[in-house]
Amino acid sequence: MSMSHLPSALWLTVSPNLKRFDQRLLCRLSKRVSIARWEYIQTVDEPCCLEVVIDLLHEYLYKNLTETNKPVDMIGHGLSGIVGWLYAQRYPEHVRSLTLLSVGANPAVNWHAHYYALRQLLPCSREIILAQMARMLFGPRSCDITRVLVQMLAQDLDLGLALHSLVNCQEIEPAQIKPPLMVCQGAHDAVVNSAERWQPLLKPSDRIWTCPQGHHFFHFDQPRLVETAILNYWQQIDRLEKIADLSAVLNH
Repeated sequence: MSMSHLPSALWLTVSPNLKRFDQRLLCRLSKRVSIARWEYIQTVDEPCCLEVVIDLLHEYLYKNLTETNKPVDMIGHGLSGIVGWLYAQRYPEHVRSLTLLSVGANPAVNWHAHYYALRQLLPCSREIILAQMARMLFGPRSCDITRVLVQMLAQDLDLGLALHSLVNCQEIEPAQIKPPLMVCQGAHDAVVNSAERWQPLLKPSDRIWTCPQGHHFFHFDQPRLVETAILNYWQQIDRLEKIADLSAVLNH
């Protein structure tokens, strides 16, 4: 990517087997802003380690932002959002804002954690539990669509980056970040914690937005609503930055 064509926004993808659910929203945003997708692909020979992912993301951003010194608006869904959250804690100077989709205030409690909890509790096959997860994550779907969703979820469990397994569940300590934060959740998301749990981590300029009728992948079903909410928040950040710049000039 050339330095003259740097994006103003960066979509994070660390679950490539599920990235098609991001595409509708990403396409809509790309018509309004300059946005790029950063993707991490887990290989079978590598350990599932968030530190490696964060280092690679930093290498990409440092390489592309050093000369321009312009931070980006970062977006991520689920585990991708968790990576963005951890990155913003460590390198806030590279993040103009962070938008989290379907990330709870307890970030380690994602859909993988729910799946493994059900595996331990229910005497059911993997396919039956994944079908239950599909209904939880996407809402009621036809039998044919559910079968496709089960295959995609299985691929993400087997091949993608993961925090959890049958024998181990990782913990992530929630923390407030310096960049502006927007938390987006589905009104009927059975995975993510309630919005109230975010309150201790929010700054006055941060925002929580709930997508009506949305489940865990609400941005796939309601891309227009989510696009509007995100663009409105970015416009709010623009206004706050202009006010801050004007105040700095007047006080100089």
